[in-house]
Amino acid sequence: MDKYKDYTKEDFLKLYDTPLEELLKIAREITHETFSNEVEACSIISAKTGACSENCKYCAQSSHNHAEIECHPILDVETVKKAAYSAKENGASRFAIVTSGRRPSAKDFEIILQMVREISKIEGLTCCASLGILTESQIKQLKDAGLKRFHHNINTSENYHKFICTTHTFEDRINTVKLVQKYGMEVCCGVIIGMGETREDRVDMALTLKELNPESVPMNILCPIKGTPLENYGDKINEEEILKTICIFRIILPNAVLRYAGGRTTRLSEENQKLGIIAGINSVLVGNYLTTAGSKSEDDKKMLEELGMVMV
Repeated sequence: MDKYKDYTKEDFLKLYDTPLEELLKIAREITHETFSNEVEACSIISAKTGACSENCKYCAQSSHNHAEIECHPILDVETVKKAAYSAKENGASRFAIVTSGRRPSAKDFEIILQMVREISKIEGLTCCASLGILTESQIKQLKDAGLKRFHHNINTSENYHKFICTTHTFEDRINTVKLVQKYGMEVCCGVIIGMGETREDRVDMALTLKELNPESVPMNILCPIKGTPLENYGDKINEEEILKTICIFRIILPNAVLRYAGGRTTRLSEENQKLGIIAGINSVLVGNYLTTAGSKSEDDKKMLEELGMVMV
């Protein structure tokens, strides 16, 4: 809706005081203006898990934290290829290779390039990747190998970033996104809410994303993991606040695909998951996440059918 294009940050903050039912109606109307009833499904594989040098406070994979997870080095190409075929059979149209660490080593990167080449050959499946803070040369090589979309979250606001991570800057993340766009790849860039940030931080996140203009915006909700500094942050955001935030992101980002990602099955009831879709979520991450369990494809298909939506 054009009426919101000139809204200021303060205007968007005031929207949080709007009753949820009214916000849901506004967000739904905006979604219907731009999108059909199709919901994009994607799946991921943790191609390398754990031993990450970065100190992100939410992450089980950080070597600075003490979460008990199974770590493993880079998987072989054939294992990832099989997982991609399985994801397609389960209804995913996108498949993402995800690795832990600031960026892949030279040896691992060569293996990843081969993974991208192989997955790109699978008809009906688009290859994506989330590989950290890459160099311009690495991004160019990924584009040449056939990568279509690169995932790199801003995670939180510029103001709150220093409370979540100090081993890289907010600017590092922004620069990576811009490099990806420079080489003509699509960008998947989202957030994690519920990490103790304020409403102002959440609006700042959405406004930053508006400037970056990514094709896809994953909406992660913190799933507190034992052994991380945020393990007791389960009460930092409630379900109504999550839904209001989804609505406000849809209002600020009318043309972006909003994606249900980590935390939605543990932090939202089934009924509120449906309200999120009504509010403008038009993509879902199916299957497990990196270190936590996700949803079953058949459950998501059933939920979407009940809402008159179709998984593609």
